[in-house]
This record gives sequence, structure tokens and C-alpha cells, in this order.
Amino acid sequence: MLVLHHLENSRSQRIAWALEAIGVEYEVQTYLRTAEQTAPESLKRIHPLGHAPVLQDGDIVLAESGAILEFLADQYDSTRVLKPEGKQAVIDYRYWLHFAEGSFMPLLLMLLLFRKIPQQKMPFFVKPIARSICKKVEASFIAPRLNDVINLVEGHLGEQKWFAGDQCSAADMQMSFPLLALKEVMNLSSYPNITRWITMIRSEPAYQSAANRVGEFQAF
Repeated sequence: MLVLHHLENSRSQRIAWALEAIGVEYEVQTYLRTAEQTAPESLKRIHPLGHAPVLQDGDIVLAESGAILEFLADQYDSTRVLKPEGKQAVIDYRYWLHFAEGSFMPLLLMLLLFRKIPQQKMPFFVKPIARSICKKVEASFIAPRLNDVINLVEGHLGEQKWFAGDQCSAADMQMSFPLLALKEVMNLSSYPNITRWITMIRSEPAYQSAANRVGEFQAF
């Protein structure tokens, strides 16, 4: 049986969604975050980096969300729920599957980091300097690039209902984490297509089943 090593409020939630979507039996091993919100050392016994998600299939131990989704699509998805058909749909599927972690998440993590730095303990006379530097970095470097990413996503979802093909696929599952994370740090009222898509995925039966099993999706 497949085993999903799941860290609470992490990228592993979208793997549970994929497993529910293809209807395969799986076991969940849940790991709680430390007081510092990091993964526990026990997760390193499963994978050297101690990151989640990790999928175990017998002797196979696989990390990285995109790699796991592609593995499930290749090995367990006989009805092609995860991977769409058609040349353009497959191109879109591969693009967004890698875009989520390659182009989107690094900017979101930078945004989160530079917003948290001024909240850390430091001498009182340093705090305003740190706050000023972080705001300048966000305004001059992070925000313009993040806006480009968001506008690209908004435009794509304005042209088609899902990220790849005419149904929910692993591309949508992969993109769910950065877009739900974005929703927690930004008002998305100016992005109706992204807002519509978030509402749609939350109504997906497999999404709801995964949320019931491993917890509601919370990016941060």
C-alpha cells in the first residue's frame, strides 16, 4: 500500500488530493510541526532532507510534489484523471506542473520572509531600519515579479476553465498550493479568474475528501 508521509499544513496536502482523485488506497503518516514551524527530525528518517511530501511505494521513496504527481500519473492513473489528453493540454500540464515551484513559490517565500524579518526580535533601533529595507526589497524586486506571475495566471484562467485541458488535473493540484498561499497574503478581488478557480477546486469531491483526511489546505 502507498504511504503518504504528510506534514501538517504543507505541500503534501495536494498529494492527498491526487490520491483521492485516482481512488487508490493509501495510508497517511502525519508529522506535526515543531514550535518553530519546521518539520520534525523524525521525517529525516524517511527522507534525508526531512521535507514533505514523501510518498512511499514499497522500496521506492519519492520526494518533491511534482515528481510524486508524475509518478502517480504514470503508475496508478489508469483513467487519466491526473494527466489530460491532447497535445496542447499535455504541454499546459507540464508547464504549470513545473511553474508552480519553479517560478511562483520562490517569490511567495521571499515575500513571506521579508515580511517576517521585521517581526523578529532585534534591538529597537535596528527594527525601523530592517522594516525599511524589507519594504524596499518587496516594492522594488518582489512585487513587480510577483505581479507578472499573477497576471500570467489570471490571463490563462481567463482563457480556459482549468490549467490544462477541460477538467481538473495534476496541474491544478500543483498550482493549488501557491494560489491558496497567495490568497492568504493578498486581496484577490481584482483577480476574478483566480478567485473563480479557487472556488471550483474547493468544490471538487477529491479535494474535499483529502481535506477531511489530512486537514483543510492552509498554505502558511
